[in-house]
Amino acid sequence: MTYTVRNFKSKKEVKAAFARGERVEVYQPGPFGPGVKDGWVALEGPHYPEPHRWYASAVVENGQVVKIS
Repeated sequence: MTYTVRNFKSKKEVKAAFARGERVEVYQPGPFGPGVKDGWVALEGPHYPEPHRWYASAVVENGQVVKIS
């Protein structure tokens, strides 16, 4: 599971922020994180303990989203 640093409440919200040119950073909680450097990730939100209501795939470079779908 990978989260965005900012706790977006919907996929539409995160995609809109990315489209506006805002920096969207990611992290991975637990024993496998916190840093996510490069590659493809599956994003989930909103953050735990809220139930996840959105999912997206993204390409990350240096911990920042460069492509999202």
